[in-house]
Parts: sequence; C-alpha cells; structure tokens
Amino acid sequence: MGGFLLRKSGAALVVLVLASMLVFVGVRAIPGDPATALGAENRDPDVIAAVRHKYLLDRPLSVQYVHWVWLAVHGDLGVDQRQLSVAHTIVTRIPITLELAVLSLLVATLVGIPAGVIAAVRRGKPEDYAATAAALIGLSVPHFWLGLLFIIWFAVDLHWLPASGYVTMHHPVANLKHMVMPAIVLGTGFAAVLMRQMRSSMLGSLGADYVRTARAKGLSEWQVVGRHAFRNSLITITTLLGLQLGALISGAVITETIFGIAGFGRLTIDSINQRDYTLIQGVVLVAATGYVVVRAAVGCCASASCDVRWPSPGCSWCSCSSWRRSSRRCSPPTAPARPTSARRSRIRPASTCWAPTRSVATCSRGSCGAPARRCRRASSRRCSRW
Repeated sequence: MGGFLLRKSGAALVVLVLASMLVFVGVRAIPGDPATALGAENRDPDVIAAVRHKYLLDRPLSVQYVHWVWLAVHGDLGVDQRQLSVAHTIVTRIPITLELAVLSLLVATLVGIPAGVIAAVRRGKPEDYAATAAALIGLSVPHFWLGLLFIIWFAVDLHWLPASGYVTMHHPVANLKHMVMPAIVLGTGFAAVLMRQMRSSMLGSLGADYVRTARAKGLSEWQVVGRHAFRNSLITITTLLGLQLGALISGAVITETIFGIAGFGRLTIDSINQRDYTLIQGVVLVAATGYVVVRAAVGCCASASCDVRWPSPGCSWCSCSSWRRSSRRCSPPTAPARPTSARRSRIRPASTCWAPTRSVATCSRGSCGAPARRCRRASSRRCSRW
C-alpha cells in the first residue's frame, strides 16, 4: 500500500508541475503587456521599467517560472492590480464556492441515486423510461437558461426566493434562501450523470451471481437490492462523486455569474475581464491543484476499498472467509486441490475452476493433469471436466 500511495503522489506531483507550466505559458501568451496592466493607468516609461524589474518581467521566462513556483510553494501568489494579496482573495472566495458545490452535490445525490435504482429495478417499465427521459433533459438544458428561468419564476413572479446575492452562514435561513436556486441549477446536470451511472451499475450488479444466490437463499427483494446490489454499486458512484466535487468547484463559473454570487468562479471571470495576469495565474493554479488533489484522494480511497487488508462489504470475494492474504488486491479464493481418485460427475460453475477454458490448458483444480475442455455452454461458462 505504501508503494501504491507513493506512485499516486508522484503522478499527482507530475500533473501539478505540468499544469503550472501550462498556466504560466498560457498567461504569458495573452495579448498585451503584463507590466502595462500592473502599472494601471500610469504609462510613464520609468514606472513601467520599475514594474518590469519588480516582477522580474525583464528576465528570461525560465527564471520567472522558477521564481513564481518558489513563491507559490511558500503561499505567496503575488498581488493583483489593486495591490491586494492574491492568496488572501482566493481564500476568502473559496468557501462560498465550496458551499455551493456541496449543496449541488447533495441535490444531485438525493435525485440521481434513487432515480437510478428505480430505473434499474423497473427496467423496461414506465418508471425506467421516465427516469431516462428526465436524465436526458437534465443533460440537455443549459445551466444559464435554467438559472434565468428560475429567477423569472421564483424571484420575479412568485417572490419566493431572492434573485441574486449571497448571505454568510451566520444567518442560516437567509443563506439557504440565496443558495437554493444556484444549488438546484448546478446539480441538475450532475444528477442526470449520476442517474445514468447508477442505473448502469445496478443493472450489472442485479445480473451477478451473488444476487442470484441471494434470491435462491430466500431473501426478500428489498434485501437483495438494498444489501447486495446497491452496496456493490456504490463503489463506482463514490468515485464519481469525489471526482465531480473537484469539477463543481472549478466549474461553477456560469452559475455564480448568473446569480451574482461572489465566489471562486466569479473571481475567475473578473480576473479575465480586468486582464489581471497575477490573479489569473493564482486562480487557475489553485483550481488545478484542487482538482488534482481530489482526484488523487478519491483514487487512493477507491483502491484501498478493495485491498485485502481492508475487506470491502460490497465485494463478493472480500466477504468470503478464505480470501487470499498474499495478494495486495482483492482476488477470488483458490480452492484446495482434489485427490486424483476423486471422480466428480456433477458440473461445477466455471467461477470455481480457475483453469483457462482453452483446449490445450491443464486443469489446475486436480493433480490428474488432464486437459480442460471448453465449456459446454459459452453463455454460462461451465466447466465440463469438473
């Protein structure tokens, strides 16, 4: 596990370095002179020369990049055109966007997961068609159009909710009123993605062998779906939720602009409109860092959930008492070898015989060394030798 974490950390570090280089070169490629933008309205040549010398704009790009990365590692992202700290500005805006992302993720979870489960259980029924159609509509409707529609309905016509603005969490009721519409607008698209993914995962789980075994044992349909199929499907959904959280943090630009929320996304738009090069660099670097860190953390947690030293309750092999401890990943248990004199006439499932189904392979279940024949039924993969 230590080697796996080390490899993941190294890959995340490489991605961060490449992202920082791309951000630095991309900002330098923007038309215009950064020294003129940092000098504001002052066009005096002496002032422009002083700005170039202060920010090392008269040095090679490699020197500028190393100096910028060194300051960024120590938490100094420079100052913007208003001579305010970029790091302090970003820190004050991130909690607002993080609250919006968490609320939209909650809306998507409460809508997408139950809809996906119902669509999978009622496959081919009206419920399935209704959920699929709703997901298609949620993916097709643009966020800016839906946000404007909500403002006209609930703020202008009905006067139920405020049209724009933000209130701190010191006033919970007012804060919730201002965040309801943005959270629903931002969460509709992800709810559609979550519903489709949940439906696909549930259909795969409902057709698995352990679900048929649970039904054969006499368990009720609620226990089969809730305790077996649903829990096993949550592995993929949990990974998707973690990855989408990073995307929501960096992708709330349109929603915050429509509803007038002074968050991280709105800060990105303002920095681009004002051509504030230092602020653009800091915003994009923080967004890339947050996404890479969240993605790496989710990948590590998802891999650790199937490690044999931490048995996963949703995994059909981890629940077995004979899972192998020699492997670092969850793998099916190996059955003990049978004596050569033992004759078995009954046909066992292919999942209990780990020999390849090729005609030239040797059966690994017994010590007779007889070649394993191809399955009688290709659809069920049943071994004809054992």
